[in-house]
Amino acid sequence: MNFNRIIVWFRNDLRVKDQEALHKACSSGAEVIPVYCFDPRHFEMTEIGYPKTGSFRGKFLLESVADLRRNLRKIGGDLVILRGNPEVEIITLAERVKADAIFFSEEVTAEEQYVDKALEKAAWSKGIATENFWQSTLYHIEDLPFPVAQVPEVFTQFRKSVEKMASVRPTYPQPNKINFPNESVIPQSGELPDLKSYGLEDPEPERRSVMEFDGGESAGLGRIQSYFWEGDHLKVYKETRNGLIGADYSSKFSAWLALGCISPRTIHEEVKRYEKERKKNQSTYWLIFELIWRDYFRFITKKHGNKVFKIEGIKNTRDSWRRDSADFQRWCEGQTGVPFVDANMRELKFSGFMSNRGRQNVASFLVNDLGIDWTWGASYFESQLVDYDVCSNWGNWMYVGGVGNDPRENRYFNILRQGKNYDRNGEYVRLWVPELASIKGFDIHQPWELSTAQLKQSGIQIGNTYPQAMVDLEGVF
Repeated sequence: MNFNRIIVWFRNDLRVKDQEALHKACSSGAEVIPVYCFDPRHFEMTEIGYPKTGSFRGKFLLESVADLRRNLRKIGGDLVILRGNPEVEIITLAERVKADAIFFSEEVTAEEQYVDKALEKAAWSKGIATENFWQSTLYHIEDLPFPVAQVPEVFTQFRKSVEKMASVRPTYPQPNKINFPNESVIPQSGELPDLKSYGLEDPEPERRSVMEFDGGESAGLGRIQSYFWEGDHLKVYKETRNGLIGADYSSKFSAWLALGCISPRTIHEEVKRYEKERKKNQSTYWLIFELIWRDYFRFITKKHGNKVFKIEGIKNTRDSWRRDSADFQRWCEGQTGVPFVDANMRELKFSGFMSNRGRQNVASFLVNDLGIDWTWGASYFESQLVDYDVCSNWGNWMYVGGVGNDPRENRYFNILRQGKNYDRNGEYVRLWVPELASIKGFDIHQPWELSTAQLKQSGIQIGNTYPQAMVDLEGVF
């Protein structure tokens, strides 16, 4: 079908490289109007008392949208900024500018799909065509060796099947030029909102953070360049990925992937180039392996729908979870009295980021040691994480809650053993829990084991300068 004027609605695909909706619109010869709509529902308060989008993620989003606008302007376009419910605002714009089509990316979760259906219904009633594109995963949904309804419930089966029977499609090039309509059609493209307009404060820079996460495609591509090519860190990724301190123990691509500032296929192509030009080993494979995990959670979410957000999960398992707000708050604030947990939770609170190793440990502590509702933890992560991805976040929390895709029944982490394995000398705890910094070596992980005299010598009073541990933990050995 030939279109004269197409709106490209950007969502979690804030890029110009490997952006199929934009590429197809620009290739059609039509005038193209790129649009981003700030949906106020994304900033509402949740039942646990935190905004769905917190300050760190909000800041990253604003930076990403601003970068998208700059990149579109470089190729002769612009980004129209709207505020309100997209299913209303985009249709209103489409009528005003006489657009005859709306292109956008397909999403898999209920809230987004509700918006999709409402927008498509309203567009259809106005005689406006809609077309959606699947572009959030490494493997395209049409290339899977099975229908989504038959996606295996065990990751290893999924991985082996796609590695053997599917291939990754090439990326779409960035358009050279956008045929953007003149000012008589779009007199003003709109101003970016600020965090305060959504009741959020600008997060203070935290000197202890692993790195600065600057939003946008430009920063995302820059991170690939610095991690792969300048720092040459990919060749040791598998060995270092469980680190806790510093920028380069892992790729940190997750924040840019979450908002689609970079696509998984772009990363895949760079890994393949790195393997040709530098080195191919287990580490280069392992980064692709992690992208396949990300795909898996998205396809599982598409398969199971809203079950992913239910306390029973996809296993329909009912458990007697506690809903103790005071205990949950201590966990959120990093005041559990368990130093390894507290260090990770404070890093999240003050930086919007936490290592993969940390996430597994604090989730296990909340669920297995405190017995608190796993969906509360998932909801808190949604608010706080700069790299929040709906499918990966809720999929991983289902795992820990024992109601997800896990052949093992009990995913329990022994916090002290984990501390011994990954923070043997206590540097990470010392960084984020400074009130314990005077305790030497591994002892910092278990201050309750020290004598009164030792604690006094370190200037620490358990229950005063540092909290009493919420639970009795098993020993390390």
